[in-house]
Amino acid sequence: MDDIQVERAGGVMTITLARPAKKNAITVAMYQAMADALGDAQEDKAVRAILIRGSEGNFSAGNDLEDFKKHSSKPVDADRGVSPVSQFLTQISSANKPLVAAVPGIAVGVGVTMLLHCDLVYAADTAKFSMPFTQLGLCPEAASTLLLPRIAGHQNAAEKFLLGEPFDAAEAHRIGIVNRVLPAAELDAFAAKQAAKLAALPAKSLRVTKALMKQAGDVSVAERMAEEGQHFGEMLRAPEAREAMTAFFEKRKPDFSQFD
Repeated sequence: MDDIQVERAGGVMTITLARPAKKNAITVAMYQAMADALGDAQEDKAVRAILIRGSEGNFSAGNDLEDFKKHSSKPVDADRGVSPVSQFLTQISSANKPLVAAVPGIAVGVGVTMLLHCDLVYAADTAKFSMPFTQLGLCPEAASTLLLPRIAGHQNAAEKFLLGEPFDAAEAHRIGIVNRVLPAAELDAFAAKQAAKLAALPAKSLRVTKALMKQAGDVSVAERMAEEGQHFGEMLRAPEAREAMTAFFEKRKPDFSQFD
């Protein structure tokens, strides 16, 4: 599809979020296209590394709320494990090949939480991050409540999750979400070069090393993702989320004081 562009060259699969008019906000169809691409990369021996990037100065504004609202009426368990969102989260969290991300401009919600599953993350000095789940009456997803405290520590993760306020690339680097911050004009070339370096290394060595690192911890990513998914689905249909989304479309500040 046009909104997700997939290229293969030199052992690297590049997945580009290419919906610039909506700041690369992700639709259900885009989730499916990314899930399919990641699945293909796993099966294709010629693909040695995967690069995920955003087009025209942004990474992703997160879920397309209008599209998301349209698909949110399904029962929470109706398509568990087969919905495009679930397929994408499963693929990115279980990918055994190195994942590199290049983050220009804004990264919101899942545009940030997907980065926690990437092995190398590079951001432009113009990048802005936010995870406004609580502001939308929701909870975080993609096992981010497990992964971000591991990476950033509880207090840093709590500040980002509970308040949901934006933070810049320097702060993302300080708390460990980002490996390096680069001038915007240098970002894509640098990330591509790093992906090419990975593609040139022994594939089995990379797979085993990545698997060993991901086995650490008492709670698995899959277990936490399932737990978050249950809460997220219930909260998505709750009054608080409806108020948040209605306020978004009406361009007003939401009023949560009416809810316990």
